[in-house]
Amino acid sequence: MGLIREPLEVDFFVDPRPLTEKEKKMISDFIKADKEKRQIKGPSKKGTYTQHAI
Repeated sequence: MGLIREPLEVDFFVDPRPLTEKEKKMISDFIKADKEKRQIKGPSKKGTYTQHAI
């Protein structure tokens, strides 16, 4: 993994402030909704292998 270079005219700032209770709840609700949505779709078949008799 290499370093990420900043474009010359752009500065990236990281705001290390703690989350408010409202922000924590919003994130938690989003994660719950996303998990429920994924369960409704069903399991992914990616990565499953079947052998076919010839």
